[in-house]
Amino acid sequence: MLKSAFVAADPGRMRLRFAGRAVLGIGLAVAVCGAVGHSLQAAITGGLAALLALFTVTDATVRGQAVTTALLPVVGLPVLGLAAVLHDAPVARDLAFVAVVGVGVYARRWGPRGHSLGVFAFMTFFAAQFLHTVPGQLPDLYEAVLLSIASASVVRFGAWCYERRLPGPVALAAPTGGTGLARITTRQAVQAAAGATFALVVGQMLSGQRWYWAVGATWWVFVATASRGETVVRSFRRFLGTVLGVVLGFALAVPFHDVPVAAALIVAVSIFGIFYTAHVSYTWMMLAVTVMASVLYGLLGVLDPALLALRIAETAAGALGAVLAVLLVLPVTTHSVTDAWVARALRCVHTCTAETTARLAGSVDASPAKRVSELEHALGRVRLSLAPLVHPLSPMKARKGRARRVLALLDDCAREVRGFASVAADPEASHDARLAAACQRVESAVEALTATPVGGEGERLARSLVPEATSPEPALAHLHALERALLELAVPLRSSNRVPSRA
Repeated sequence: MLKSAFVAADPGRMRLRFAGRAVLGIGLAVAVCGAVGHSLQAAITGGLAALLALFTVTDATVRGQAVTTALLPVVGLPVLGLAAVLHDAPVARDLAFVAVVGVGVYARRWGPRGHSLGVFAFMTFFAAQFLHTVPGQLPDLYEAVLLSIASASVVRFGAWCYERRLPGPVALAAPTGGTGLARITTRQAVQAAAGATFALVVGQMLSGQRWYWAVGATWWVFVATASRGETVVRSFRRFLGTVLGVVLGFALAVPFHDVPVAAALIVAVSIFGIFYTAHVSYTWMMLAVTVMASVLYGLLGVLDPALLALRIAETAAGALGAVLAVLLVLPVTTHSVTDAWVARALRCVHTCTAETTARLAGSVDASPAKRVSELEHALGRVRLSLAPLVHPLSPMKARKGRARRVLALLDDCAREVRGFASVAADPEASHDARLAAACQRVESAVEALTATPVGGEGERLARSLVPEATSPEPALAHLHALERALLELAVPLRSSNRVPSRA
């Protein structure tokens, strides 16, 4: 787990840039709130708004990111106002919260922008419960949210807009095929609402003050998953990360809760950890979130061992709600989602080689680095989808072996694609006709694995695409190794009796 979080590949140091910019943007937002005289509650709300603006907005272009960021307060401020107005009406508040959960998950059908706005809407309602917001506080909170989003935008789109030069973290839309209840996002919206209802009821049985933690746990389990297997594994990781974070958070928050500078430093390190580990380890991300929450509770003067124990219990209730919902309410099978993500990853391999070939041919518009980033994200989703099968406790040994083989070969493909992209600028290599031929074979191999059923015409094509002997030239060596990895993929995909669906 530690290795996956801190030794995982970080092409272009994108995760490092992502985390560093977050600390700067959120720090600036909180500093601005403090400079204009906002209360601690308003500063926390503003800091959360800045965090979400930097974390959840993942549109493919800088312009798209700017539009989504501008829409965040349009969605979030009315929800915050609704939560405050319903503060003293528990039944209406609870119904509204469950509705926000369902709509927020359903919004994923509109891609990264829908996902961002759904998360922001949920978290503003959640923050109102965290801070016990009442209508009289709204002007202060509204101003803090607007100032914080503006401050984060100054960093993201001005001082540190690395996307203008390098590809930023990429968000690929989840598979959403079908209509009505056959559509994954529709099923998940119903599941999330059902899970949130269970979490809300059990959470209130555990605590009349901190019940919203259970609903939050259910939400964050659902928000990045697409099948029942993914949700079960993510629920376990959420609980594990919370337990570890409570232990570490208590050790850090208690000694430093009355030392503002030390507390601020711990929060900054936690924010860095959230952003740096988010794409590779949900357990470590949740550990960082829990440490940050512990310090914030210390600053608010309400931290004690009983509170942290309650957080563990509420998290368990929320995770259980998510698991029961995905198992019992309109379940989405793991293999259907996995097939779609494997196909997406293979097509990213195809696109990467095509872009690199175009760059070698002199195209100034080709962007191999951006395509490599997309491939890394697709592989991350494949790993998440296959996590239930490769888990040490999985009883299905044969499927576990095939899943591990698929992951290993896809990792080989990614390594060779990265290597090919890194050496493709060689002036001599750019004029080698063998590169174009090898790229064509790669594209044909991908088509054989994704466009036709493996075991039929696809198998015949795969067998016919025999790569040339390994070349000592770096670019060709990477392409030949990539060809072999693609052809070997036919074996585990064929033996599973399933093929990737069209992406």
